[in-house]
Amino acid sequence: MMTAKTKFLVGTLFLLLVAGILLVALQKEEEVEVIPEPAQEVTPTPTPTTTVSTIGMSVEGRDIESHVIGSGENNLLFIGGVHGGYEWNSILLAYEMIDYFSSNPEEIPDSSQIHIIPNLNPDGLFAATGLEGRFASSEIISNEMHTTGEGRFNANAVDLNRNFNCKWAPESSWRGRTVSAGTSAFSEPEAVALRDYVFRVNPKVAVFWHSQANNVYASECESGVLPETLVVMKTYADAGSYGAVPVFDAYPITGDAEGWLASINIPAVTVELEGRTSTEFSRNLAGTKAILELYR
Repeated sequence: MMTAKTKFLVGTLFLLLVAGILLVALQKEEEVEVIPEPAQEVTPTPTPTTTVSTIGMSVEGRDIESHVIGSGENNLLFIGGVHGGYEWNSILLAYEMIDYFSSNPEEIPDSSQIHIIPNLNPDGLFAATGLEGRFASSEIISNEMHTTGEGRFNANAVDLNRNFNCKWAPESSWRGRTVSAGTSAFSEPEAVALRDYVFRVNPKVAVFWHSQANNVYASECESGVLPETLVVMKTYADAGSYGAVPVFDAYPITGDAEGWLASINIPAVTVELEGRTSTEFSRNLAGTKAILELYR
């Protein structure tokens, strides 16, 4: 028969045994390796890299802007609105290109930057439409400018595409009309803005959007067409389903911007859209992408 002391010892030992078992169990539970669930892969969204800067002012003090997208070393220059409101769809096309490549910067090769000047002649746009800056095609009310030439010239009544230093003369021609080319080459602030920007960024190529002829024209000056210009012309024309014209001979032209670029060994082409009421965006996007590939 157990004494009270024996019972106490047995009970104490039992409690110690239970406590030891529980302690071991807790330690083992803590040692169980918890395997975290694999993290879901997140595809990064491309961040637009568009920089907007004012590169000059028009005669009436309106901003001339450049939009730069990408970060590569090959500068590719695109210009709209040389003839202002008369060719308003070239301005709208430039803004559509800015929107597209700002939203899809991954489509610009790492080696390149796109420079887009949407409107070289903001005074001409205002004269023809009363609009400034960006606009929608629905805001263009009258089509009379398509036949009268309203808005083609700057506020000094100078045809900007006759004011550059390639065979410059005080007067030039446009579709049988005599037009003012300014008092000297680069007499107009809009032409100076483009000239200075070209010298600053030294583009590999320049593409000008105009309307209307449904062709891509090569540029030339005193030394003729640069071989690389013919490659650019054919590349854009084939991709955009435009005609390709190596030499413009419909009427004599002096002082054009594209010819001036040719004179300083920069390939330049003129893309003449088929009409004056559409941007023909898909065709020109294909042409622009082809130029990006050409200079990849």
